[in-house]
Amino acid sequence: MSIQSGLVLLSLVFTAQAAELKPETVKAWQEYVQSATAGMQEHLRPESRFLKIEENQDWVNRVRTGEILVLPGGSPSLKKVPSGLIHDWLGAAFIAHARLNDVLSAVRDYDRYEDFYRPTVIDSRSLSRSGHGDRFSMVLMNKSLFLKTALDGDYQCSYVRVSDRRSYSVSETTRIQEIENYGEPDQRALHEDEGHGFIWRLFSITRFEERDGGVYIELEAIALSRDIPISLRWVVDPIVRRISRNSLTTSLRQTEGAVRSGVILAACNAPDKPYSTVTSDAQGSNRNSAVVLSLR
Repeated sequence: MSIQSGLVLLSLVFTAQAAELKPETVKAWQEYVQSATAGMQEHLRPESRFLKIEENQDWVNRVRTGEILVLPGGSPSLKKVPSGLIHDWLGAAFIAHARLNDVLSAVRDYDRYEDFYRPTVIDSRSLSRSGHGDRFSMVLMNKSLFLKTALDGDYQCSYVRVSDRRSYSVSETTRIQEIENYGEPDQRALHEDEGHGFIWRLFSITRFEERDGGVYIELEAIALSRDIPISLRWVVDPIVRRISRNSLTTSLRQTEGAVRSGVILAACNAPDKPYSTVTSDAQGSNRNSAVVLSLR
């Protein structure tokens, strides 16, 4: 079966009937998020590795040479919970010649998310910003599902500076609503926790470390969606996994592009380095970046 026909099937699964988020699903989600948060604290212990990829030197080498590595964030990457599924994936990338402040500046530029992460992000804006925490909104649309359904959400994100070269952030949705027939005259926003159930909740932990002449980014993206009928799970599961992995890979690649565009813009305004030199450096680094994604 081709990926195109699989996506059609996936869209039919989710549009067969509306769903409603149930209390027992929320409880399982909250427990999972608490466990993931506790796992982040383990990375901060002096005897622990800050980055998960450091558990395997081959992973470090592959990322260091420009590969975007995607691994299951949990065990398994798709976890069945009452009336729902938790998707947990971890992606790692290395941005050569970047500084930690360059990366943090780009990822906190929420007003430009619609430029950085198009076509998935179709609208974005900053709501508030403080020393360690931000609030922002985004409208997401996954056109690969052949549906005119968008997700309008508010997010809160906290940042912790571990050291001069290490930082991490925790981001989660505080509101998420489906918009039916987005862009059409009859578009309408559904109530929270109602709709097709593509995404009920989003949560992510991102670790940043500057070393080896650049910045490592390790993003664990966790999402809650409605369940897939047992009769179709054997067909749909591989498609869901592939979409999740591809989305994470694309997001990290676009983050690198956002960081590099910010570095070039800043350097253009600096009198001590010609624009042509900065552009050459950035383009050369981009040519060395390779996206490798295992679909096993």
